Amino acid sequence: MAKKKQDENKEQQVEENVVDEQQTVAQEEQAQEQNQEEAQEQPAEPSPEEKIEQLQEQLEKEKKEYLFLMADFDNYRKRTLQEKQDLIKNGGQKVLEGILPVVDDIERAIDAIAQGGDFDSLKEGVDLIHNKLLGYLKSNHVEPIESTGELFDTDLHEAVTTFPAPSEEQKGKVIDTVLKGYKLNDKVLRHAKVVVGQ
Repeated sequence: MAKKKQDENKEQQVEENVVDEQQTVAQEEQAQEQNQEEAQEQPAEPSPEEKIEQLQEQLEKEKKEYLFLMADFDNYRKRTLQEKQDLIKNGGQKVLEGILPVVDDIERAIDAIAQGGDFDSLKEGVDLIHNKLLGYLKSNHVEPIESTGELFDTDLHEAVTTFPAPSEEQKGKVIDTVLKGYKLNDKVLRHAKVVVGQ
């Protein structure tokens, strides 16, 4: 009976060992399957040669993009430089085109003087030309600087000489304008040359 019990114990132990071994084998197989799945999910690490090749391709691509960008910038720079030169060269074209009709009127006046025309009609013609020119200047925002009777202002006037003021009120004021001054918008084109009372 004791032997029977011993055999049963041995048999039970063998069965437990077999079950343990089966569980261990199953766990190892499961771990191997999991490792294989993880290995498939992760891409293989590229070799150093492949990395170098990828980096060289990327460098070549960026070099080409840089060269295209430099060429575009160079074209832009040349184009803007050409536009600026054209603007400087032909910038006064519109202004000069507006003055040409005045020149035509002056030439007609000179012809009339040469033919010995009536003095009053010649004077009237010159006044018309003068008014036409002033109108053209005004349309281009050029205006004369008011000076006679105004306080002397160094920003607008240039004193040619001083003269004793006829009255106390005219001291420090412009008594006479020798040469008219002009402004373009708010910028002085030419200072008025004036005589200042002292």
